[in-house]
Amino acid sequence: MQLPIRHSRFFITASLLFVAAIIASVIWHDSKLLLIPFGYLLLPYLFQFLIHHTEKLFWLLLALLPLSTEINITSSLGLDFPDEPIMMILTGLVLLRWWHQPNDFPQTVWRHPLFLLLMFHVLWIGITSIYSEQPLLSIKFLLAKVWYIIPFVILPALWLNSIRNMEKLTLYLLIPMGGVVLITLLRHAMSGFSFASINRHLFPFFRNHVNYGAMLVCLLAVAYAAYQHIKQNKRYRKWLQIMLTIGIVALIFSYSRGAWIALLGGLVTVLIIKKKMIGSLIITALLTILISTVWLSTDQRYFRFAPDHDRTIFHTDFSQHMSATIALKDVSNAERFYRWVAGARMFAERPLTGFGPSTFYSNYRPYTVKRFETWVSNNPEHSTVHNYFLLTALEQGLIGLLIFCSLYFLILWRIQKVYHQLHSYFFRTVALTTGAILAMIGIINFMSDMIETDKIGSLFWLCLGIVIVLEGKLQEEKESLV
Repeated sequence: MQLPIRHSRFFITASLLFVAAIIASVIWHDSKLLLIPFGYLLLPYLFQFLIHHTEKLFWLLLALLPLSTEINITSSLGLDFPDEPIMMILTGLVLLRWWHQPNDFPQTVWRHPLFLLLMFHVLWIGITSIYSEQPLLSIKFLLAKVWYIIPFVILPALWLNSIRNMEKLTLYLLIPMGGVVLITLLRHAMSGFSFASINRHLFPFFRNHVNYGAMLVCLLAVAYAAYQHIKQNKRYRKWLQIMLTIGIVALIFSYSRGAWIALLGGLVTVLIIKKKMIGSLIITALLTILISTVWLSTDQRYFRFAPDHDRTIFHTDFSQHMSATIALKDVSNAERFYRWVAGARMFAERPLTGFGPSTFYSNYRPYTVKRFETWVSNNPEHSTVHNYFLLTALEQGLIGLLIFCSLYFLILWRIQKVYHQLHSYFFRTVALTTGAILAMIGIINFMSDMIETDKIGSLFWLCLGIVIVLEGKLQEEKESLV
């Protein structure tokens, strides 16, 4: 039987490529070159599978979020594996499908005010990348922003628009995270749940206990919402009760002060949404930050918080660590002041476009104040300013900060709106849970900068995608009543 011309050409090319790979592997003594022709043979079939089963890749991505690990490709370039490559593949597939079949995507996404504001956010990042001190780093940041936004903001409108798939989302997030929590607790128990050992027990899933506590507290909100929803099925409800108990124990032993504060903030936010007070909360928060900033900068009052270099220490005992925190002698908080001062001075120098996305580490040294220096200020882990809002201001300027804050606060305000207007108890619960998670992420990112990480960043953008889905459900309810 004769093969079609296009198939025969394909296999002839593959055969020639295989011969060339053999010759190249002999010349360069590298057997890995032999994989090239097999890749050529398999990639078209893999591409066809992904095109027709893109949804499966989306669910796989969600399941891998708690399990992914950081891989350093170079000293300045890292990758979260395997979730970030999957985000890239999904982004490419979505763009390809949109190019050929634009009607497959709901118009409610493209026309949504939150999505339009998000596009301004991305556009401004592109503009600040042009004026960046390190354009290549900023362009990488911009590309990463795109492959986070497309899977988590656009795709939920396609695959999270039903109760069944929302329940599926809960399982795909909670089960892998539950596995990580159990592994961590078992490892941690071997060292007597000591504060000093927590970070090493999180490898390879989390960089440190702060990231771990942040994702854990967000998913505890999801688990509690599921527990509230499943009232009829006593078996699943019991399992969720056990998961919640283990999760709370794990949160305590994460020793993440930020996550503990975020949990309290999430509970308060639930009450605020129910009482329609999000607007008052936003105004209060903005006024508090503005007044505090003016007070600290006037007559250089911020120097009052300068640490004692020799007395600022890291404690291996958690009770001593908490005491040092209250006395402002804890090294992590002291180092925050050091970088916040540097960040504020950077913002003051370039208030319009900032230094460019992803450039803080490369530029902050000349702006530090010696008086705030601690013994860990050499920053070997290349971490940033430890406040995402300040980081946005110094890297993207005042306009970038205003756009991001407008997006963040508008999401919270619209969550309150849909919560009070939806009739569906299930989707009202989703709205309330999303609001709590967003509030917790905001609190966490006031003391750190995790929007660009795969764990918290993915949840943040997923929350935005879910809000768009909820507003679509609200519109469906209104149309059904007409």
